[in-house]
Amino acid sequence: MKINMNPLLKWSLLVTLLSGMPLHGAENTTGADGSGAYATGKYRNLFAEAGHSQTEIRQKIDSAFQQLFHGDPNTQTVYYEAGTNANGLLAFTTDIKHRDVRSEGLSYGMIIAVQLNKQVEFDAIWNWSKTYLYISETNHPSFGFFAWQARTNGVRMSQFVAPDGEEYYVTALYLAAHRWGNGVGIYNYKAQADELLSRMRNRPKITGPVPMPWRNTNVLVTAGPLFDAENKMVLFSPSSERNRYSDPSYHLPAFYELWSRWGPKEDAEFWKQAANVSRDYFVKATHPVTALNPCYANFDASIVQRSGNYGTNFSYDAFRTAGNWAVDWSWWGKDAQQRDLSDKLQAFFESQGTNYGCVFTLDGKQLEARHAQGLVAINAVASLSATNPRAKKFVEELWNTPPPDGLERYYEGLLYMMALLHCGGEFRVW
Repeated sequence: MKINMNPLLKWSLLVTLLSGMPLHGAENTTGADGSGAYATGKYRNLFAEAGHSQTEIRQKIDSAFQQLFHGDPNTQTVYYEAGTNANGLLAFTTDIKHRDVRSEGLSYGMIIAVQLNKQVEFDAIWNWSKTYLYISETNHPSFGFFAWQARTNGVRMSQFVAPDGEEYYVTALYLAAHRWGNGVGIYNYKAQADELLSRMRNRPKITGPVPMPWRNTNVLVTAGPLFDAENKMVLFSPSSERNRYSDPSYHLPAFYELWSRWGPKEDAEFWKQAANVSRDYFVKATHPVTALNPCYANFDASIVQRSGNYGTNFSYDAFRTAGNWAVDWSWWGKDAQQRDLSDKLQAFFESQGTNYGCVFTLDGKQLEARHAQGLVAINAVASLSATNPRAKKFVEELWNTPPPDGLERYYEGLLYMMALLHCGGEFRVW
């Protein structure tokens, strides 16, 4: 039977079929690219959903960046220019409270810069990282990676690696390659990302002496890649100085999915599997009622027993974990358990009142009362995967929270800045 069809409708159906998208806007939950923003190109703007205008949102994001990167050097900014070298401008982000520079904050600064199209700041931070933190000595146990800590003059305070820095460096570099194109030398972003990512997965073990100034001696250390091959998990540290375990807040499945598509082809399957392992790990490592997670956990998600109790409780490192699973849901939409986790977490913090603390036992006993702006920020990001209407309260609290200043402005300020981008629909896959 012949059916007469409106030409416009014919064209609409053809485009739908060619694009591979289901009819009636149904979610593509079975495809390799999932059903999130990577597949759809649509990023939720939680601020707009809460009724704020795009003009207001733009002003809030730009104002926060201006304060944290170019504000008063004594009370506001965490970004400082540090002269030039043969590769151009040098700049670092610094932990004001502890008077040091960390690969964590440098890589955060780079990913913020690429999201906001700030290539000058991006290149300056990358130049400082490569100049002072990059370990080029081929017999060094940390060869090919970045020392995690240095003084503001570039003198290394540690010779060890904190893999969360490398994870953000790699992703920021890939995004920069796509957004700005590749330059030469250290500014060939894709080549730099490929080299670093391959080492994170494959670098051979190296044994060598590492200076330990606090012990006034050198120690023989063995270290290899930053991911455990058998468990397909990021390590807290690759060094033989520590037992092998992980940190839930280092797990970034949203990034691993990108690496499986953009990185060296021989490792693509590993990164796909690592993404799924991390999704399961979020569920295993979080408390079944509060959804709070420890700072450190073994590969089976059991608590790491170390001196002191920092790693056993929900504390500063652990702030980030909910943001990691929520962004993974936002970009990929592959694991609905992430929605349940956000609902549980926000239900817990709602039960603590509007001035909740920032350090807790996993079952919810408050240990530190300070209402931390960085935690407020990540609890708002959790709304990307939450289903309960209470999620809007957390977004609105972030909206009403000023950019961090003073001693705590480094870590909490960078989490705050990234949260504005996430909640404003501007933390994107370029």
